[in-house]
Amino acid sequence: MAETKESLCCDTEEIHEELLKIVDETMPDETELDSLAELFKVFGDPTRIRILFVLFETEVCVCDLARALNMTQSAVSHQLRILKQSRLVKNRREGKSMFYSLADDHVRTMIAQGREHILE
Repeated sequence: MAETKESLCCDTEEIHEELLKIVDETMPDETELDSLAELFKVFGDPTRIRILFVLFETEVCVCDLARALNMTQSAVSHQLRILKQSRLVKNRREGKSMFYSLADDHVRTMIAQGREHILE
């Protein structure tokens, strides 16, 4: 059963100044909010999530990552570029191979908490 618009609104308009003051004092600035929203957009792509899950286990070269995900190296590289720009992964070159790994444990934590949330 769908909620009606009225059930989501207050029955009266009453401004709670003390609460608004707390919000005003604790709200991050627009630049920080925009950056946070952009970060969460990166997590909005299933392919990027799959790449991150592979990288949870070990550092992987692009060739192996493409094979593991049944994708082309070009497609994987495109997604890795986005992940790297968002500072979620890092890379290193070894000879002719490019290896990728998680940038830090924060990435693992964000995914783990997301999984925990959807499995509740």
